[in-house]
Amino acid sequence: MKKINISQVDTIFANGSYSIEFLIYYRKKINTKNILSALKMLSKTFWPIFGEYHTGVIHFDSYSESNHFDETLINQAFDPNESAEAIYDKFRDSIPTDAKQLFFLKSFQYKNGTVLIPKLKHLAGDGYSYFYFLSTLAALSRTTYIPFKKNIIRSIYKPHHNRTVLKKFHFDETDLAPLKESGKLNIDIEKIPKNAVYETIEDTAVNFNQKVSTNDILSAMVVKKLAAVQKNYFGDDFNLTIPVDVRRQIKEYGTKFFGNGIMFIVIDFKTEEIEKEDIKDIAVKIRQSIPVITKEIFIKFLEHAELIIDEKQFQKLRPFDPAHGLLVTNLSKLPAHRLNFGTGNPDAIFTLTIEKNSAGILADKENFILRTVY
Repeated sequence: MKKINISQVDTIFANGSYSIEFLIYYRKKINTKNILSALKMLSKTFWPIFGEYHTGVIHFDSYSESNHFDETLINQAFDPNESAEAIYDKFRDSIPTDAKQLFFLKSFQYKNGTVLIPKLKHLAGDGYSYFYFLSTLAALSRTTYIPFKKNIIRSIYKPHHNRTVLKKFHFDETDLAPLKESGKLNIDIEKIPKNAVYETIEDTAVNFNQKVSTNDILSAMVVKKLAAVQKNYFGDDFNLTIPVDVRRQIKEYGTKFFGNGIMFIVIDFKTEEIEKEDIKDIAVKIRQSIPVITKEIFIKFLEHAELIIDEKQFQKLRPFDPAHGLLVTNLSKLPAHRLNFGTGNPDAIFTLTIEKNSAGILADKENFILRTVY
């Protein structure tokens, strides 16, 4: 049996919350036999996601296909042009939320293609880890006639799993209460031309003498929107939470770290001020509030999580509180071009993980796509 302690960041998701789940549609049908073979092979290198979680430790004993894969044949066509709300309502419960497994892949074979829904419990890994694994799975699922190529792929993509390499830690709590259901949610999809965002960045640099990023501008748009839509809900004050990947700043992690290599930056706002400010003002404040990530700063973030745990304030173990603010996650660099399982790149991708007062930033060739939930 293999086992590994979860990290301080992992504990934020130890109650099973915030599973990462996308619906990926391919017009050309995929032969899932190749995927099954690749899953079994990767259970040796990505073993934590094929294990189970108990009291601060992820255990892996052996791989069983039935615990991680299921396929359904549907004698009708899939409609990728349905609204985001309709797709969410139809597929949100495709994989049971109480499943013990940390990773599960559901396949639907339609008349006009294949739908894949990979679900990873956030305890096991973040968005980077999710697509790292799926990219590897896709590479191994494509037919090849080159000897030993699959072994080479496994070697190249082999991750490391030492989640507490930076600071030793053991979480010994058993059952954490799951988050309450959010109830009825509104989902808005808005396309923002990339050229317009780049022009705003240039204007901000000139008028404010401050460099800002696309994430700053798009996050500012979400802040402005939700401050208006949820004014009565938030009250006078609210905050913005942005998850930041630390793999490139923390050498002990690096780009092959599989787990939750993130920290959360929290920025406070006053509703009245946001009503008066424009997007560029807000973007500048966001940029100036995000620190340069160093090992020392990240360790302080870990120590803060440990303090919450030591004081048993488990209600604070969450990425953000939708009653007092919003969360913006940037997925605009989602590696769709690496999700070719043998029949081409995806023809449509939908997010099935949503939370009240949150936004996801996606992108196509010409636009950034803001998916705001409230």
